Amino acid sequence: MCLNVDIEIRLEHAGAKATSELTKTLIVNAHGALILLQSRVSTGDLLRMKNLKTLEEMLCRVVDSTSGTTGVPEVGVEFVKPALNFWHIAFPPADWSPRGPESKIYGPQVVASLAKGTKP
Repeated sequence: MCLNVDIEIRLEHAGAKATSELTKTLIVNAHGALILLQSRVSTGDLLRMKNLKTLEEMLCRVVDSTSGTTGVPEVGVEFVKPALNFWHIAFPPADWSPRGPESKIYGPQVVASLAKGTKP
């Protein structure tokens, strides 16, 4: 889910001084996030993520890093321990499908009516 959440990342490298960086998420899911991160990290690095709205913290592992479209590296992180409620949003169940009947509640006529600002 695309969601910008203000976070603080704390990096603790062995033998080096711990550093922190204020940044945002680009995408979140029940298992972690895609974040913008200026600090240099490598796949497998552990970092501590703090949600600045709730002040909750989670230990995360770097799983991917790309140069990003804005020049700021985009880093994929996963929670080391399950944290289904870290973002305080409800995710669809694992067996949800966009082809399922529950995703077809709004037919074309309903969508057109909502777009016009009228009741279906």
